[in-house]
Order: sequence, then C-alpha cells, then structure tokens
Amino acid sequence: MNVLIVYAHPEPKSFNGAMRDLAVEALAAAGHAVAMSDLYAMGFNPVAGRDDITGEMTDPDFFSLATEQTAAYQAGRTAPDIAAEMEKLKRADLVIFQFPVWWFGMPAILKGWVDRVFAAGGRIYGGGKWYDRGVFAGKRAMCSVTIGGGEPMYSAHGINGPIDTILFPINHGMLYFTGFTVIEPFLVHGPARMSDGERAAALDRYRAHVLGLATAPVIGYPKLADYDENNVLRAARA
Repeated sequence: MNVLIVYAHPEPKSFNGAMRDLAVEALAAAGHAVAMSDLYAMGFNPVAGRDDITGEMTDPDFFSLATEQTAAYQAGRTAPDIAAEMEKLKRADLVIFQFPVWWFGMPAILKGWVDRVFAAGGRIYGGGKWYDRGVFAGKRAMCSVTIGGGEPMYSAHGINGPIDTILFPINHGMLYFTGFTVIEPFLVHGPARMSDGERAAALDRYRAHVLGLATAPVIGYPKLADYDENNVLRAARA
C-alpha cells in the first residue's frame, strides 16, 4: 500500500512529530511505501493565488482562482510545487493528515495546502466528480489529531462541543468531498499534560491503529444517490 502523510506541525520534537515518526516506521516495517509532505520543513506556501499558475492568466484583468486552476491544469501550467503534491496524492492508496487542532480547526499551513492542492479542473475535483463519485474514490484517508483540551470538553455536552463537529469540515468537506473513504479519526487529548508513560501508551495505541488502517472503521456518509435533485436527503423528505 502507498501511504502519504501530510504533516503540519512546526516542531519536529512535538508529540505530533512522534506520531509522524512512529507511523513512518511502523508502516515501512510492515512493507508499505510511505511518502511525506512535511509542510513546515518544506516551507510550503499556503496562500492560494496567482503563483499557483505558470504562464499567462486566462483573464489578466480579473483573477478567478477556480477558473485559473482549471485552465492551468488543462494546459499543464500548474505550479511545480502543487503538481508535485498532486502526484503524491495520485500514487497514494491511503492519506493521513497529522496535525494539532488549533482554534477549532487545522493549522493554516494545512488548510492552505488543501486550498492549493485540491484544485479545480478535474485532477482533484470538478466535472461532477465529488463525494462518492470523486477522483479519490477507492482511496482511504484519516485525520490523526492532537487536541489541547481534555476529552470531556469535546463531548456532546462539553463546552467546546463534539469533536466530530469540529472535524466535519475536514472529514466531510475536504476528504469525502473529493471521494476518499474516511476512516474514523485517531484522537489524542492533552498530550502536553500526559506523563511519559501515558504518552508512550498513546503511541503504542497509535502503532496498532496505523497497522490496521486498511480495515479500520470508517465514517458512513450518505452517497449522492441518497439525495434528491435539490441535494437534500431523500430519507429526510419521507
């Protein structure tokens, strides 16, 4: 299996870094091919814009990101750093997003990676290729996440709300939208407040988890056929 880890943390010695290193070691030892996009180490530019396209713009007087992404893909004018990441996605059977939850979402550098790499034009999405008919149908993806607060804070009645709600824009709006089968996220709450033994136990749990990702439980999102012509669930109209 070809695995891509998209890693977003500025400190290699962080717990996120330890999770990344463990995943690479465990997956490689099990015979899988592992590719890495270490966004901070790469100095990845997270700002979508004119630099995403090489050559002349379709409309030099008005910049439309989706229009220019589409034209660039069709003409082979996608910026080299984006094209390289697209190739990694094309090869991958499984993608892991490794990141800390910051301000109820992913770090800006990872969101910018999605903005630029999940480009319009057909390579990633477009032309009716979305959700279970998306470009990445048949591939699997998972968020591996650290969270500063304790688990009760992110429960149904916790002050920060359910963690599934926080991760919904990523799991559903980025991964499932582009066709991935989305594995239930792996969560570690409050690693900075754990003892060394607790952190070691969390890493042991993660090792077992990554070695079972090919058959791990997934989120059962509805399929496009379950919606009517207005993109409303048919069951909700029953």
